[in-house]
Amino acid sequence: QVQLVESGGGSVQAGGSLRLSCVASVDRYCMAWFRQAPGKEREGVAYITDGGSTGYVDSVKGRFTVSRGNAKKTVYLQMNSLKPEDTAMYYCAARGEGDYCQLNPRIFDYWGQGTQVTVSS
Repeated sequence: QVQLVESGGGSVQAGGSLRLSCVASVDRYCMAWFRQAPGKEREGVAYITDGGSTGYVDSVKGRFTVSRGNAKKTVYLQMNSLKPEDTAMYYCAARGEGDYCQLNPRIFDYWGQGTQVTVSS
């Protein structure tokens, strides 16, 4: 069983920055960040593969950066130039096996508890 622990959420003014962290109990090949705002569907934000390839939803390109630490079990999401529409619960996700990555929640087997990000105008 893989456990994910997220941290780094908080409240900031528009234009500010936050850095989210996620640590898995074991190394994973594919990890990603999703978010869900009240009344909205869960949305893929960014993913990163074992080899360091990344993908982003168009709305965050140029503002968010996903990266991994020295250990493959750690993933970060640096969020700059935050906008009120970025307000959501952010979830870390990991695949149970394999290294194929895409922003489809159905391919992820393990999920963190979520960390709240609130951006005020």
